Amino acid sequence: MPEEENNNVPNAVEEIRELGQTRQGSIHCLSIIGQIEGHQILPDDVKSTKYEHILPMLAAIEETPEITGLLILLNTVGGDVEAGLAIAELIAGMSKPTVSLVLGGGHSIGVPLAVAARRSYIAPSASMTVHPVRINGLFIGAPQTYDYLARIQDRIVNFVTAHSGISRSEYVRLMSDTGQLSNDVGTILSGQEAVGCGLIDSLGTLSDALSCLKSLNTVPPPEN
Repeated sequence: MPEEENNNVPNAVEEIRELGQTRQGSIHCLSIIGQIEGHQILPDDVKSTKYEHILPMLAAIEETPEITGLLILLNTVGGDVEAGLAIAELIAGMSKPTVSLVLGGGHSIGVPLAVAARRSYIAPSASMTVHPVRINGLFIGAPQTYDYLARIQDRIVNFVTAHSGISRSEYVRLMSDTGQLSNDVGTILSGQEAVGCGLIDSLGTLSDALSCLKSLNTVPPPEN
């Protein structure tokens, strides 16, 4: 191995360990795992993805000529809504080909992150949870809080339905289901169910996602 490549190996290992990202050839791989950390710092023992790392990283990927595509690996329980939507908006606004692959789970705010890519895949064994925006605590202090939560929820619904094949009425129905979760409202979708309702494009594996990403390099990006 040339000396220059040897020097790059420790850097690549460090990137994977600290930021959950790596680049092989012209494809950049970004993992979004655990809980999406937003404005509040999570405890050290919580596996998290920090949005202040991801946002500038996505901007750098978009501006790097050597990178021709972005593969996003998702296994998240959700997290900060504002941070998750910010990441999703940046992914959706990229001109370079993007493909997401849900592995394990793409729950809560992980749903907009999954559908933000130009093409989305989910592993057959993975699942996704669709539910309304929630806050911690037993009581909501004022009527304005209900309105605020409703507007946040509307932003999520608008984003998901604009970037996937699911209808608004079906997404709201899944979000409001009271029969599946014992302590909450919402729906847990298997990989096949997520594809069947139009939320995710296809069932697939890593090789499927990579093949799709390479093929998208030959297709012009859709016009906004």
